[in-house]
Amino acid sequence: MADDGWSCGWRRWPRLLRVLLAVWLAGAAGCTGRFSPHSAQEQSKVRVVCTTTIVADLVQQVGGERVHVETLMGPGVDPHKYIAGIGDIRKLQSAQAVFINGLHLEGKMADLLERNRRQWRVHAVTDPLPREQLLPAEEDATVYDPHVWFDVLLWAQTVEGVRQVLSDLDPQGEAYYAQRAAAYREQLQQLDREIRQELARVPPERRVLITAHDAFRYFGRAYGWEVIGLQGVSTASELGTQQRERLARLIVERAIPAVFTETSVPPEGLQAVLDDVRRKQGPLVRLISDQDALYSDALGPADSPAGTYTGMIRHNVRVLVRALGSS
Repeated sequence: MADDGWSCGWRRWPRLLRVLLAVWLAGAAGCTGRFSPHSAQEQSKVRVVCTTTIVADLVQQVGGERVHVETLMGPGVDPHKYIAGIGDIRKLQSAQAVFINGLHLEGKMADLLERNRRQWRVHAVTDPLPREQLLPAEEDATVYDPHVWFDVLLWAQTVEGVRQVLSDLDPQGEAYYAQRAAAYREQLQQLDREIRQELARVPPERRVLITAHDAFRYFGRAYGWEVIGLQGVSTASELGTQQRERLARLIVERAIPAVFTETSVPPEGLQAVLDDVRRKQGPLVRLISDQDALYSDALGPADSPAGTYTGMIRHNVRVLVRALGSS
């Protein structure tokens, strides 16, 4: 069969040029929508981007099936140190709204988010919280501790702001969002009652929580625990020898039975503290880690029990009660 002029000419092209042309044609076909990464059903939803898995779960709980949520930081990612990449910028630019935690949790993204607050329609879920209910960061009293989700009833106060933003973006879904927001607030109130009952199983003198960084101060205030972090509120703060030695002395003096690693913070700092405790011939201290590590700044994998906010809180409480609930 005779070749036409096009096919003969195509074979004469250098192989690299043929590959590049094929890639370009495939990309052009994608622009028609036939190969779009989002289905028509997804494209009809409100498209939002969230910085952390904890914020994403909050928005998904209120938004339900009417919202398509993308998350910049996955499970186990430390938001204090996260730097946005080119792909993240594209997601932020294409979203109808961006939900962040705020209060400087997204430390290295803070300037970027602030500069583009209006353009990207950035909403901090912590903005509606009364400032008198926030804890100042120990390193800087002019800023607040961002880990508000560890007080379940305080976190429940963020639901209304999310409902309002979604209703403004999607007025037809207003009643739907209102129903889901009310149901989720009730779920969180029930969770708060449940974990108070569980935590009561730990004797008062053993309610001391030592972790890699100071993420649990709201938990301590809400549920009557003493909370001590090796590092400050932000993991970006420097960790010095004096901090390790001071914590080691405290563990020895008070015979603390266990310290807790976090899924988003490397355990080496706490391990160094326990090495100091052994050198001081202190008590045997358990390092709670691996599958029992506490979730602090991020949820677990989506298909795990800690893949939701409520599941994460239950996991942490279960670990604490199991480690400290008996003498």
